[in-house]
Amino acid sequence: MLVIVAPGQGAQVPGFLSPWLELPGMAERFDRWSSVTGLDLAHFGTKADADEIRDTAIAQPLLVSAGLAAASALFGTLDEAPASIDAVAGHSVGEFTAAGVAGVLSPEDALALVAERGRGMAEAAATTATGMTAVLGGDRAEVLAAIEAAGLTPANDNGSGQIVAAGTVEQLEAFAAAPPAKARLRPLSVAGAFHTHHMAPAVERVRGRAQDITAADPRTRLLTNSDGSVVTSGRAYLDLLVSQIQSPVRWDACTATFAELGVTALIELPPAGTLVGLAKRALRGVELLAVKTPDDLDRARELVKEHAGSPSADPEGRD
Repeated sequence: MLVIVAPGQGAQVPGFLSPWLELPGMAERFDRWSSVTGLDLAHFGTKADADEIRDTAIAQPLLVSAGLAAASALFGTLDEAPASIDAVAGHSVGEFTAAGVAGVLSPEDALALVAERGRGMAEAAATTATGMTAVLGGDRAEVLAAIEAAGLTPANDNGSGQIVAAGTVEQLEAFAAAPPAKARLRPLSVAGAFHTHHMAPAVERVRGRAQDITAADPRTRLLTNSDGSVVTSGRAYLDLLVSQIQSPVRWDACTATFAELGVTALIELPPAGTLVGLAKRALRGVELLAVKTPDDLDRARELVKEHAGSPSADPEGRD
């Protein structure tokens, strides 16, 4: 059983898009998508430095465009993807990539909406000095209690002993001064407290744009960050994309669903590595592949042939 996953913000690195633009027709594809997003995606994916692509308004469309482009290269067209895989999920903004792979949103609609999301979240982040800190290790219950006591939000529960706390700079500084026992803290290079109430203004902005978009029902199992469940309604998934802007990402729950479904192979779309790293600890025995460049596509196609094909045709995974 094969699952495709798409990473979230923070996975981008300077120049990661360069080898993908060398594929036939890809430069033209990015020209069209740049018109949709109002950004020179090829420039930001090849020549921009780390500070430029850390900008939320740039990073989010860049990540989604890269994932959709790689999925198109892997399966021939995005239309072929749902029939070739058993499940798909994205982490945070990666959910927009997942929506494109599952057939819920066209690439153009996914990119237009995520561009609005990126702009809205960037503006929301600029109103208050906020940030995010990864908490690595420690007792889970103690970590969550300490985050709550500091007035922070567990914005990403990634499983594998990693929870991301988010809130104001002052709250994070106080949290760092008295961290949970046996836990290591790693401040993240992000512009704000994503997936918290601080993003409320962005929710309203994106909801208005989403009302003009038609969402099709997914053509393969599509998991939500809300609780890791399989969503069978395209409209419901679109609504979740909007609400997730200020709601915690439960990647731990998505991983648990992968295990329940009996996933045997996991392929991460570019810029890959983060989610494969989490899966190494949480999904032991599952074949993992981080697709970083087109050189990884042949192995990805082998995994599709070897693992795709669930024993159940039910999109919710019931026997």
